[in-house]
Amino acid sequence: MTGASALARLSADELLLASREVDTGLRQTDLSVPGISCGGCIRKIEEALGRLPGVTRARVNLSTKRVAVDWRENEGPPPLADALAGLGYDGYLYEAHEDAKDPQLGALIRALAVAGFASMNIMGLSISVWSGAAGETRDLFHWLSAAIALPTLAYSGKVFFQSAWQALRHGRTNMDVPISIGVLLAFAMSLYDTIVHQPHAYFDASVSLLFFLLIGRTLDHAMREKARTAVKGLGRLAAYGATVITPDGQRTYVPTAELEPGMTILLRAGDRIPVDAVVLEGQSDIDAALATGESMPEPVAPGSSLRAGTLNLTGSLTIRATAASRNSFLAEMMRLMEAAEGGRSHFRRVADRAARLYAPVVHSAALLSFLGWMIAAGDWHHAVTIAVAVLIITCPCALGLAVPMVQVMAARALFEHGVMVKDGSAMERLVEIDTVIFDKTGTLTLGRPRLRRDVAGDDAYLAIAARIGSHSHHPYAQALADAAPPADIAFDTIAEHAGLGLEARIGEDVWRLGRGGWVTGGAIDKDSTGTALACNGQLVRSFALEDALRPGAAPTIGALRDEGYAIEIMSGDTAAAVLPVAAELGIEQVQAGLLPPEKTAHLQTLARAGHKALMVGDGLNDAPALVAAHVSIAPGSAADVGRQAADFVFLRSDLGSVPFAIGIARKADRLIRQNFVLAVLYNVVALPAAIAGYVTPLIAALAMSGSSILVVANALRLTPHPARWKQADDSA
Repeated sequence: MTGASALARLSADELLLASREVDTGLRQTDLSVPGISCGGCIRKIEEALGRLPGVTRARVNLSTKRVAVDWRENEGPPPLADALAGLGYDGYLYEAHEDAKDPQLGALIRALAVAGFASMNIMGLSISVWSGAAGETRDLFHWLSAAIALPTLAYSGKVFFQSAWQALRHGRTNMDVPISIGVLLAFAMSLYDTIVHQPHAYFDASVSLLFFLLIGRTLDHAMREKARTAVKGLGRLAAYGATVITPDGQRTYVPTAELEPGMTILLRAGDRIPVDAVVLEGQSDIDAALATGESMPEPVAPGSSLRAGTLNLTGSLTIRATAASRNSFLAEMMRLMEAAEGGRSHFRRVADRAARLYAPVVHSAALLSFLGWMIAAGDWHHAVTIAVAVLIITCPCALGLAVPMVQVMAARALFEHGVMVKDGSAMERLVEIDTVIFDKTGTLTLGRPRLRRDVAGDDAYLAIAARIGSHSHHPYAQALADAAPPADIAFDTIAEHAGLGLEARIGEDVWRLGRGGWVTGGAIDKDSTGTALACNGQLVRSFALEDALRPGAAPTIGALRDEGYAIEIMSGDTAAAVLPVAAELGIEQVQAGLLPPEKTAHLQTLARAGHKALMVGDGLNDAPALVAAHVSIAPGSAADVGRQAADFVFLRSDLGSVPFAIGIARKADRLIRQNFVLAVLYNVVALPAAIAGYVTPLIAALAMSGSSILVVANALRLTPHPARWKQADDSA
């Protein structure tokens, strides 16, 4: 929703509720205005808003693109949206979480930058030593390196040191323990050698270790955190509050959290339904995509049930709350998503699983090397040097880069094909699937109705329907308006009846376009979804509408079926709407009319049976299922919450992005496995050489860096291919 339109749709009561009291009788409203770009913008906005009735002060923050407006409560909320729109700016209510940063990601990036800068400088000083600097000059370069390395280790190494300390405190080990020991021992030995004027010091080795490992740690964290906003996005669909009619007939605005069952609520067109309720009076159309996934408006009348979070489109309603907000449909969806996200934590990174065995082996090898050389040579300095070399040369740098570097390359390949990766671990899970489940509306189909041309009818009546339909935003009316050039008729009046249709008058003739039954003046079937045209109560034409298949749907289903995947449709739409699509695509497993909890339950049933499902869906109602599935994909046209909940988002209209993503994930999986094999082979060769004393800490650091480069080079082999998914699945 664009800023100005979002702000304009809020009532004065909602603006009041979103503001905060800053002094007696004085309130403040914070707005986000993305269009602010210069000092001229600041002056124009502050002057325009400052002239509004009741406004005492308007302050613009250029860096955050925010506007704080102070206004007198007794004069009511000022028309902020109109003023901003008049200046050509979009604006919307500012929410603190919008600008919230990820502190851990910021800390990792800063640590990475410091380690990279320090590593370059220390390596530059080391080149002079390698080139023959000796005596006091060499010692000076070593002390300069120590002066750079010490604060670098204290700042950048904190990421690993804290993790290692926490693990050791609880009597366990992890990948950060050998990293920390190797880095600290290398620095300590280098500092000792500098003090006693030894020819070699290995400050560059300790800092380079941090730099390479922080690259992998930062990339891994960034990918994992991208998909954590789905529940927050769903929460934004909740209404701020509602107008409650008290028993004595008074109207008062009540925050959503304070609504209780039995309260009578007045709902205007454009309002979101705050809690689960039943209609008492009025007729309207409801956008129930949140609940059913069906993009077509749902007509409601007295007695109809309403779910929290759905949108009232066309008419005013009087409703009675049947549940408190904490027990409403929207709250249940949020709980489902939170529970499903929590259950996903058992998917560990491959590197983390390997580290459980890796760390004890490295520690044991270093300790045995130290003890062996102490017994054999009796030189503690030489024994410690060899132990440090063992720790460094076997440091899991390549192991740490094995997964994230391949994931980055796979993400690039997918991005160039129009597929966005929300969660790096999803590629690992995508390889494991055996079932693909599709939503219908907006996924297998485009979610836009169109007129069926195979149904015979008089095109003159279609032109009249197009002329009438052009006066409504209802999807069916728009489909008719787009189906034919409108008739050259100037109707005297055209009026829209909420939940029923359009009525047009010309002279003595009355034309009606809308629901069957209403157009002829007969009984209204609340389950009717057809559209008809009548003149003076006589039916003249019925229109059959259908949802167009998404491009590439049929080839995609065929390709997935050929690869042995089980294919299902799981939709909230009616069976009458789902079965024709399933028949056209040859899909036999079909479930229709499912609510979000039922979709999630079906996925859980499949999981208990040992199946791993890919969920492809776009609707608000699909969000819990997208999170609960083993892995999930949503089209770019999906609702915001659906895109946030999915692991992948494809931006192109062609459904072929789904099998293409599977092919890339398969190749990425092979490259990750190859990287682990390379890391193991490297250690098989390097470890005996280090234990035998043929490797100094400097050579160990170079070898460790070489193994990392080898892993990265192998990851670079995952290059983007053309759209055909089998090309992406060629042998690595």
